Amino acid sequence: MKEKILHKFGEVFGDTTGVKTYFAPGRVNLIGEHTDYNGGHVFPCALTIGTYGAARQRADRKLRFYSMNFEQLGVLESSLDGLKPEKEADWTNYPKGVMWAFEKRGFEIPYGMDLLLFGNIPNGSGLSSSASVEVLTGFVLRDMFGFDVTNQDLALIGQYSENNFNGVNCGIMDQFAIAMGKKDHAIFLDTADLSFEYAPIQLEGAKIVIACSNKKRGLGDSKYNERRSECETALAELQEVVGIKSLGDLTEEQFEQYQTAVKDEVRRKRARHAVYENQRTIKAVAALKANDIEQFGQLMNASRVSLQDDYEVTGIELDTLVEEAWKIDGVIGSRMTGAGFGGCTVSIVKTDAIDSFIEKVGAEYLKKIGYAADFYVVEIGDGPSVI
Repeated sequence: MKEKILHKFGEVFGDTTGVKTYFAPGRVNLIGEHTDYNGGHVFPCALTIGTYGAARQRADRKLRFYSMNFEQLGVLESSLDGLKPEKEADWTNYPKGVMWAFEKRGFEIPYGMDLLLFGNIPNGSGLSSSASVEVLTGFVLRDMFGFDVTNQDLALIGQYSENNFNGVNCGIMDQFAIAMGKKDHAIFLDTADLSFEYAPIQLEGAKIVIACSNKKRGLGDSKYNERRSECETALAELQEVVGIKSLGDLTEEQFEQYQTAVKDEVRRKRARHAVYENQRTIKAVAALKANDIEQFGQLMNASRVSLQDDYEVTGIELDTLVEEAWKIDGVIGSRMTGAGFGGCTVSIVKTDAIDSFIEKVGAEYLKKIGYAADFYVVEIGDGPSVI
């Protein structure tokens, strides 16, 4: 891959003198969906697919961007001067947003750069191609200019830029999982205070399989911000009767006790999902530590039911992928992952059932939906690196 992007960089920008190459992973969340902005726990891991970059410092303030995924756009030129939030311009909003966020934090970026990217994360899949680009850009800036920031800072800067430059009200999970990834481990993260631990993922005789629905969606134009606001209103209503900072502070029993404080039935369902999903995530990590992969799978399945019924973020594509997965012998657990409304499912599948899983689920999906899903058998990888 390094040779491929260097070759393209030379083609696009003239030569490869002084160019360095980088990688930042995508991520998948095993359980804990729509909990990260509700002060709950999440359990994501970095993947070995992600975003590759080749970058070279310039002697002026110019920015030149090229994506091998959007070659039809050609070289997109900009400048470090006058970076300002723009609504949905093009993909360069993500790297520009990170540069803008660094400067907001007081890091002066002295020179521009030529930056070429290639991602092998399916676009709009819910595996966080945007957060991968953000973390990669931050990593490049740190490497190029020697900024004193940790990988955790890179995650926070990426989230800040997506919230304030791109106008997507995302939580911290995506950027954190990508910046802090560790091979063969998932990250048990408490989004309320960013305390975390690495949990080894030992799937004896099983693998993680991602099914991409190929239904295009963007976080910003999905109902993501609407769900977030429903939860914020529900939290404010609950705070009238119980001393909590976030929905993640409640146990299931406390929620049942106080739920009537939430005046609207729809908001009550949204809050129920946030509370119960957080508890499921805590239980799932305990099950993994006890080497009870079957229990982990059952909690994944329960998570999906809640995302369909209480949070209503699945849709026919994701429902079909999960329901067909559940019919296959050898599927330990399957659920949608990411924001929903399209994107991907994540399944834990016994190794000897993977071929049959892909064939049968793929055939049924094509028959019902009318276009094909893509399947990826993935490994858990490290965070960003120089390659």
